Amino acid sequence: MLILGIESSCDETAAAVVEDGRVLRSSVVATQVDIHALYGGVVPEIASRAHTEAIHGVVEEALRTAGITLADVDGIAVTHAPGLIGALLTGVSFAKGLAFSAGKPLIPVHHLRGHIAATYLVSPELCPPFAALCVSGGNTELLVVEDYTRFRQVGTTRDDAAGEAFDKCARVLGLPYPGGAAMDRLASAGNASAYKLPEGKVDGSPYDFSFSGLKTAVINVVHTETQRGRVIDDAFRGDIAASFTKAVVQTLVGRLELLLQAEPELKDVVLCGGVAANSHLRAACSALAEQYGRTLYLPPLKLCGDNAAMIASQGYYEYLAGNLATTALNAYASKGI
Repeated sequence: MLILGIESSCDETAAAVVEDGRVLRSSVVATQVDIHALYGGVVPEIASRAHTEAIHGVVEEALRTAGITLADVDGIAVTHAPGLIGALLTGVSFAKGLAFSAGKPLIPVHHLRGHIAATYLVSPELCPPFAALCVSGGNTELLVVEDYTRFRQVGTTRDDAAGEAFDKCARVLGLPYPGGAAMDRLASAGNASAYKLPEGKVDGSPYDFSFSGLKTAVINVVHTETQRGRVIDDAFRGDIAASFTKAVVQTLVGRLELLLQAEPELKDVVLCGGVAANSHLRAACSALAEQYGRTLYLPPLKLCGDNAAMIASQGYYEYLAGNLATTALNAYASKGI
């Protein structure tokens, strides 16, 4: 079964073709990074317009690269939540028109379900149930994947997502957008004990996350140090990046460890989402999995960020479960998994 996937939840216009949920036939991504770098972050209106300009060509290229035509497709999967509402509506509207005109089933896919499904494309042996830590620019979730289309939320962020906090910290340090990769490199050279930054604990909710206080703490440290005459050079940036990364990783891995302790029957663990590309988080999760005798599954770096291959993969399982939509399908900026 061939599923065409379409993704436009933020600043990547993407299309892909996946066979039987596991075999990647094509994956095309048109990025807007250079545009939004001028503003230090994603501008929603600009993102929506860029999606509108790119989406037709991206879908055509995905079909051509896969060696098929639209007639060969068995279903069209599209991200309908969560994300930037204007960006989502571009993809949803295009997918609805394409599915209606071609007489193909329309499959709505939750963005976070897609991030988890990215792992299926490189790990054919992986199947539910398993634990999933999904960490991206807009979401931070700790989940139990009970079945391909059934998810149990264990913990979530109460404010900022981890990826957003990384980008905000990078901006404070004068790093270009997106800041995640630069923060990763600097953290490797910095002193993680240079500054004691708070973990994002939530009283009464041991599995939940909070990163707004951590972000504020970084702003305060930078302000205090510069007032004392400290120059914001690479050494200073490295120490901040390392201390910040340590706090984020401890917060994320600490919650995952609680889940593994509470539910020992979960033998597999998935780390996914854009922040799953962070080398320090990958290493910490690998060490935790080894400590508890679990198997850790990681998507390759090219499938950590937003892409349509993950949407097509999850779309296959949504199709099998009968989770289809009509042309009344809407987009949602925020929606539970």
